Amino acid sequence: MTEKNVTENFITQIIDTDLTSGKHSQVHTRFPPEPNGYLHVGHVKSICLNFGLAEDYNGLCNLRFDDTNPAKESVEYAESIQRDIQWLGFKWHDKVMYSSDYFEQLYGYAVELIEKSLAYIDEQTPEEIRQNRGDFTTPGINSPFRNRPVAENLDLFKRMKAGEFSDGQMVLRAKIDMTSGNINMRDPILYRIKRAHHIRTGDKWCIYPMYDFTHCISDALEGITHSICTLEFE
Repeated sequence: MTEKNVTENFITQIIDTDLTSGKHSQVHTRFPPEPNGYLHVGHVKSICLNFGLAEDYNGLCNLRFDDTNPAKESVEYAESIQRDIQWLGFKWHDKVMYSSDYFEQLYGYAVELIEKSLAYIDEQTPEEIRQNRGDFTTPGINSPFRNRPVAENLDLFKRMKAGEFSDGQMVLRAKIDMTSGNINMRDPILYRIKRAHHIRTGDKWCIYPMYDFTHCISDALEGITHSICTLEFE
């Protein structure tokens, strides 16, 4: 840590413990906006927190655009966000990162999950998936497609990637626990079909990974040591 005065709070306490124990030798954070609009004052908190912590600890902070929803994103927004961060006086580490940098790896990880019977192709409608997820007082219901054979799931996922199915016709879901008290763990969707021109990959892909799948893996690939998230990600 630098000799600067760092305001002590629960985040800095965690960081100090990680550095003292040797869990991490350097702090590496990230600011991961989606390029689907202009920054507003709410983003300033995240910018100052992530870039500020990296500065306080002589660490690094990546700027990574979460560009997994091509229908809503544009180069204009990405460029505007970069200008605003610079206007606030911060500099990101190395080049600007994009979740799309990892699309091939993410697809490969999804295949691995299928091979290990940890993910499956679900042909329920979006409404059926919502209804069968349950709520805070009612457990979810297993999809009728949850126990497909691995070979069938692999074939369908490959055909999803090849563009053989229409948007919304099927999704890839993680096989976790439909009775979990944490609704986020009730077989979350990992991939969906979405035909839309992507600002970086063009029309190469017609399936896109979901934010919850992409975000944590991107952090790991970039060596992010401290992923600062708000409570909806608990």
